[in-house]
Amino acid sequence: MGRATGPDEPAGAEPPARQRIRVLHVLPAPNGTTQYVDHMIGAAPPGTAVLTFSWPRAVFGAYDVLHVHWPELLVRQRTPVGRLIKVALAYTLLLRLELTETPVVRTVHDVAPDEQGHRLAKSFLDTLDRRTALWIRLDPTTQLPPGVRSMTIPHGHYRSVFPPDPRIRPEAGRLFLFGLIRRSKGVERLLDVFRAVNDPVMRLTIVGRSSDLRLTDRIEAVAAADDRIEARLGSVPDDVLATEVRRAELVVLPYPDMHSSGAALLALSLDRPVLVPRSAATDALAREVGDGWVFMFDSVLQPADLLRAVAVARMTRERGTRPYLDERDWERVGRRHAEAYRKVVPRLAGGAVGS
Repeated sequence: MGRATGPDEPAGAEPPARQRIRVLHVLPAPNGTTQYVDHMIGAAPPGTAVLTFSWPRAVFGAYDVLHVHWPELLVRQRTPVGRLIKVALAYTLLLRLELTETPVVRTVHDVAPDEQGHRLAKSFLDTLDRRTALWIRLDPTTQLPPGVRSMTIPHGHYRSVFPPDPRIRPEAGRLFLFGLIRRSKGVERLLDVFRAVNDPVMRLTIVGRSSDLRLTDRIEAVAAADDRIEARLGSVPDDVLATEVRRAELVVLPYPDMHSSGAALLALSLDRPVLVPRSAATDALAREVGDGWVFMFDSVLQPADLLRAVAVARMTRERGTRPYLDERDWERVGRRHAEAYRKVVPRLAGGAVGS
């Protein structure tokens, strides 16, 4: 990305050509919905050309840094033929990186991919890891391979995407779960716990896409048997999702374990408290945003966890404060990425990378 402006330069000035950086993100182009790629583009300071991914561009295009986010997507494909083609392209990309000495930057979004993949895919991912010049973690608790160069750059907030809307007030007793609906995220446990809460005022809304037909059937059957539960198992537009978050008194993310969570950050950006599993990452998030915004349960979610979190969330709302998210301002996030790229591009590199 760009460089810091000097005392005689106006803020936002375009840096000299030799200091401009072209970054190819392994992310799809924007599609009209709010995605991580939109933030990477919007946060880029002057002097950065942000390119989105295509195989022709990755293999034949001109760029200074390859920024990888979910590397397993480079080799993941449903069909055997598709996997073979992707693996061939992936190894061609490795060859191009080697021949051009193009540095790789990697953002660690998840502790580990959901699927490890086949042998050739794993070999590619291991090789890409060894070629990575700088690792970016979203959270200081993220464990990285020993001895690697790293920086910590938190995920930016969503306040600029979803500005405050005082017309939508939280509804008493309304709980909300959203995101990709998977068994591994504790959805069935939440259903059982919610039904054990004998409170007619309580409501639970579940919104998100599910690719598990058995889980979909289970959720819909439980919702049909309890009129306090509403399930919309499909993708919804961003504005609809924001409205549903704002209607909630509490966003519940009942995952058995949690590292970084875009869903939790979205809820906090919209000034709604979250209930999440206790972990090093969620402890750090709770300390960052301030009291009364991040509630944690230990081990397995219980009815008492829901009731306690709702009660304290009401007191938080009465205070009239907002979660502290200043460190996640996207302009600041963009500047930090600029520092990262400058450290790995040979013509600009200088100084050690701090963690």
